Amino acid sequence: MEIITPYDKIPRSLLRGSSLPIIQVENLVKKFGNITAVDDISFEVEEGTIFGFLGPNGAGKTTTINILCTLLSPTSGRTLIAGHDCISESSEVRKAIGIVFQDTTLDKDLTAYENLIFHAYLYNVPKSEMKKRVDDALKFVDLYDRKDDLVKKFSGGMKRRLEVARGLIHRPRVLFLDEPTLGLDPQSRTNLWEFITTLPEKHNVTIFMTTHYMEEAEVCDRIAVIDNGKIIAIDSPEELKKIVGGDVVSITTTDNVHVRKEIETVFKMGVSEKNDELYMTCTRGDTCIPELIRTLGERVLSVRIQRPTLNDVFLKLTGKTIREEETSGSDSVRESIRAYRRRH
Repeated sequence: MEIITPYDKIPRSLLRGSSLPIIQVENLVKKFGNITAVDDISFEVEEGTIFGFLGPNGAGKTTTINILCTLLSPTSGRTLIAGHDCISESSEVRKAIGIVFQDTTLDKDLTAYENLIFHAYLYNVPKSEMKKRVDDALKFVDLYDRKDDLVKKFSGGMKRRLEVARGLIHRPRVLFLDEPTLGLDPQSRTNLWEFITTLPEKHNVTIFMTTHYMEEAEVCDRIAVIDNGKIIAIDSPEELKKIVGGDVVSITTTDNVHVRKEIETVFKMGVSEKNDELYMTCTRGDTCIPELIRTLGERVLSVRIQRPTLNDVFLKLTGKTIREEETSGSDSVRESIRAYRRRH
């Protein structure tokens, strides 16, 4: 898609919510030797939205972010941010983005305030604006009262919030969050997401995030489901869930083998089995369950019903859950990539 009018000539208020993409990815490929980490993917992200990459470890999420952030060169394809090419205009791209990496990059021997001031200097924030920007950022993430404390005294959740604040100091157009809550306890994850979900509105910034936590992906306006380097589906969370086709009903029985055959024969439904439970999809679970119980009788020991989740979507598209994928090969892929990088 050709951009005729430069992004920096258009008022941001007009861009927000428009169909003009702030991120464009066209036929992106990244190979590490014989390993294809990103396999010919294309997508666009509208400004002022939260866009998510959902997939297991080793799916290609971080590699894609590294290319968009100009930290890694693609094997082929084209990537643009705010109308700037990530290869030929890398300096302009870096001005337009902020990044929160998987691993903390804060200086633990500096205070929270010093970390943000240092970042402001690196990004040439006008000296007349530095103090106000830093103070505002610290207040936004509820760390102003701890601004003079050394970062090494902070909890994991506080460090993540400080990194989000740091990523906003130079007022980026896009903020990249790579597994932002990895390693945090549930309460810290919840608190961090309370801040993240307000960013598009309060700071007029587009969020590009990667995650393998299903509940986190629910906050996205659009999600790209990625597996083995390929985008296998892309849409809003609600539209993606429609792929599953209804409510997910799971039952435990006294005889899964015969009950499964009976359900498939009588109800004409596909049935899968996991952890001694039978799973099936019903258009309406509240009407399906009574019919199942009437037909199967005392052979039914328990019944559960839930609305489709993004994990159900991933299961429907790939035949596996993300948790299964994380324990079946992603480590070997990462080791192969690391070995390639060491050699080159």
